[in-house]
Amino acid sequence: MKNILVIGAAGQIGSELVPYLRNIYGDKHVVATFNYTPLPTELMEAGPSAKIDATDGDALTEVVKKHNIDTIFNLVAVLSAKGEANPRQSWKINMDTTFNCLEVMKDVKGALFSPSSIGAFGPTTPLDNTPQDTIMRPTTIYGISKVAGELLADYYYLKYGVDARGLRYPGIISNVTLPGGGTTDYAVEIYYEAIKQKKYVCNLPAGTFLDMMYMPDALRSAVELMEADPSKLIHRNCFNVTAMSFDPEIIAAAIRKYIPEFVLEYNVDPIKKAIADSWPNSMDESAARNEWGWKPEYSLDSMTRDMIEKVSAKLKK
Repeated sequence: MKNILVIGAAGQIGSELVPYLRNIYGDKHVVATFNYTPLPTELMEAGPSAKIDATDGDALTEVVKKHNIDTIFNLVAVLSAKGEANPRQSWKINMDTTFNCLEVMKDVKGALFSPSSIGAFGPTTPLDNTPQDTIMRPTTIYGISKVAGELLADYYYLKYGVDARGLRYPGIISNVTLPGGGTTDYAVEIYYEAIKQKKYVCNLPAGTFLDMMYMPDALRSAVELMEADPSKLIHRNCFNVTAMSFDPEIIAAAIRKYIPEFVLEYNVDPIKKAIADSWPNSMDESAARNEWGWKPEYSLDSMTRDMIEKVSAKLKK
């Protein structure tokens, strides 16, 4: 990777991936793009940026040529809960962006990182220790677009040699940027409310287990996969990766180690519950471990300690 384009740099992952990549590859070699949501000032000032609509293939091609891009990190997506409110828009944004990225990387013989999600699985998928290769019949437009994106990326690799790689991300927990419209968002919100109110009303019921990962592991996993020896990769799109699996009661217990008075209550959202129930309780990530050495660094306890420290400091500003 010499010159990198990050699409969706203002989002939850992108806003942290851009400085992470710039620290590794140099500020001038990582271009941050945005559309509706402005980039944070520090990202604009630290390196090159561009405002583009990635569903416009010509606009994307122009930016790639201007900056001599050889690698794209495509982080644009309408997430699960938000996608159900507008399936047509979700499909257009998720799929047109992926297709355009593959097309332009085909032309420049470049590489593409395009993450998938636990949302790519469905209610007929084995819920526990979900295999790398298994039945995938999602019931959300978000999940359907992710499965289609995985297949499309494989197609471009097999037919055109595009070095397309991806991860099936679990819920991502961050202390920097709030998530936007995902079913796993509660696992971020709960820390903020625990610190501010000592109370949180959860929209998923007790007993709802979902895979999760702390943002530092999410960033590192993306770069490690893109730097992995291609000759060792049996799979490309996409690897199961995770770091922990918990339900609301378990994360609440972890928080109470630092905020003993924290109270967890419930007001279940039936739409989010139905989505969560169709997703795995835990994924088998042995393919990622065996093919490129994946290993998470954060556990629930170490993440909780760091989240409470960082979010507390952030809220005091």
